[in-house]
Amino acid sequence: MIENKEVMAKNIKFYMDKKGVNATELCNALGFKGNTFSDWVNAKTYPRIDKIEKMANYFNVSKSALVEDMRYDVDYISPDEKILIECFRKSDSDTQSVVKRLIGYAERLKK
Repeated sequence: MIENKEVMAKNIKFYMDKKGVNATELCNALGFKGNTFSDWVNAKTYPRIDKIEKMANYFNVSKSALVEDMRYDVDYISPDEKILIECFRKSDSDTQSVVKRLIGYAERLKK
């Protein structure tokens, strides 16, 4: 199982790439120390909740989008699939339930 620090590091890198920013730009924008931030993205340490909240606001995502395992390999999915996955992750449980049922229905139709 992947450790929380590794999940956080992977997600920070994903959202930096998505936003098109490097570590220096992010640190300058949020007032983070470069060495501390480097430890986060290299899975050496885990940021405090206030820092997670700052990053979530900066990337315009929920805190859970940074701390939870996305369970997909971003190198093997299309940009459209990434958008769909992110929308699904941000949706409430009722919406997710409907989406899961629709996917099941579509898979049955394919057979």
